[in-house]
Amino acid sequence: MAISLIKEFKQKQKVSLTPQLKKSIDLLQLSRYELIQKIDNEIESNPFIEKEDFDDFEFKANPDDFDFEISASESLRQNLINQIEDLGLDENSRRIALLIIDSIDESGQLHDSLDELEAMMNYQFNFYDIEVVLKNIIHNLEPAGIGYRNFKECIKIQISKKKLSQNIKAIVDRILDQNKSDDLESIRNDLISSGFEKNKIDSAINEIKSCDLSPGLNYEETNFVIPDIKIRLDKSQLYTDFVTDNFPKIKIDEELLKKVNTELKRNPNKELLEKIQNARWLVSSVKKRNDTVFKVGELICKKQISFFGENPLKINPLSNKELADELELHPSTISRILRSKYIDTPKGIMLLKSLLVSSVSKTRSVTPLQLMQLIQNIIEEEKKPKSDNRIAIELNKKGFNLARRTITKYRKKLNLPSSRNR
Repeated sequence: MAISLIKEFKQKQKVSLTPQLKKSIDLLQLSRYELIQKIDNEIESNPFIEKEDFDDFEFKANPDDFDFEISASESLRQNLINQIEDLGLDENSRRIALLIIDSIDESGQLHDSLDELEAMMNYQFNFYDIEVVLKNIIHNLEPAGIGYRNFKECIKIQISKKKLSQNIKAIVDRILDQNKSDDLESIRNDLISSGFEKNKIDSAINEIKSCDLSPGLNYEETNFVIPDIKIRLDKSQLYTDFVTDNFPKIKIDEELLKKVNTELKRNPNKELLEKIQNARWLVSSVKKRNDTVFKVGELICKKQISFFGENPLKINPLSNKELADELELHPSTISRILRSKYIDTPKGIMLLKSLLVSSVSKTRSVTPLQLMQLIQNIIEEEKKPKSDNRIAIELNKKGFNLARRTITKYRKKLNLPSSRNR
């Protein structure tokens, strides 16, 4: 049994290294815009590939051609760096800010955790230093919402920059900070019961709904952001479509192939045979790529249907592995598909991968900075030294889901001694 498994593994390894498979993987990772460019290049170099309805189709990178494309004059990264350089930061803050910028994806989201950023800088700066730069510098850059770690934070940043009454902002904060429910209607009813005015509650909810959840896309460094998938909602029914507009349909030039095959029987030509093989591969691989992207996108949208409706706070836990298991694909395939794939939604154009959340806590959320402050407050106010386990229990009673080892980790970050030494 063991020997057969080893043989199977080696066979799989061998397959994974074939040039044809590598080309398929590379194709899967391409954005729609990159794919169109590749198809155009292949058509120019390979006479066996032709466009269907050739005379009716011409791809032009012109804003008038698409209803949903986004033109960019400079990259998001360069725009953020330019803003940083204008601030006159000290060298340490500048280094941290540049690291954070390099970790922000094209939608404007910061996917790396503070611990991961800490490690990237070889622990020259701790996560406290990094969070200070993130919250006080990066979150104040334009476009509003840049550097967000989750959709709630994205909304908070944008709301803080709007000229709204303090009452409206206070209601927004209350909506975003509560963790009893992600259902806006339920939250609205709770606020009404608490004595808040209905019109102000509705104004706050409308402000939340108006926030851009992909603030970085207006600065995407590719020339055009073109979604592969478009969705619409009709009476809570989700409709998902692959965007076929302005996408070249390709096929094998069968007439030319017939003529060449006759000649190849008499005079075999390796170069021509390779071009025929490559043409067949491209036609089948483009179809497979598009079918796979659609399957993955459709499933993600079904899982997040509440989010696309009237509830921007409702984002369900969803991981690469869950998608892979349900679609019977390898997790690495899912990862490649999610690279630079966009979806046109009622909330605007979004990165497909931004709709994946590894976990969503049903308890109160807390940042490392906030957690350290909470721990410090408890220790400063204690009449008798409290163990890390006791601190964890105390915080859990207040709605935080924290393990003892987490308390220990952050207490040490504060350079505070253990209960035995206090």
